[in-house]
Amino acid sequence: MKRVIVETPFKGTTLDEQEANITYARACAHDCLVNHDEAPFLSHLLYTQPGILDDGIAEERQLGIDAGLVWGEMAEATIVYTDRGISRGMEYGIENAKKAKRPIVFRSLGHT
Repeated sequence: MKRVIVETPFKGTTLDEQEANITYARACAHDCLVNHDEAPFLSHLLYTQPGILDDGIAEERQLGIDAGLVWGEMAEATIVYTDRGISRGMEYGIENAKKAKRPIVFRSLGHT
């Protein structure tokens, strides 16, 4: 299995949009595992769990993004799922992958 960091949108403008983003991120993790023989890491699904970090607090949100990117240093590629657009957080991850000279793969599930 190839170690990959996965970029999907997380924060939404409404609770419904954020829930849809979480459902989408889970589907992307499934796609990596089942269809691409990859071991995905989605920091935004881990660090935003209750009791870990509060995504609504800017400093904690940035801390979670940065912690995910540290793990990303071990990744062999960054996979960017584009069905729901590219958020600012995703752009940050893409720029980090470019700086690290880590391959970036843009992918779509074909649905949102």
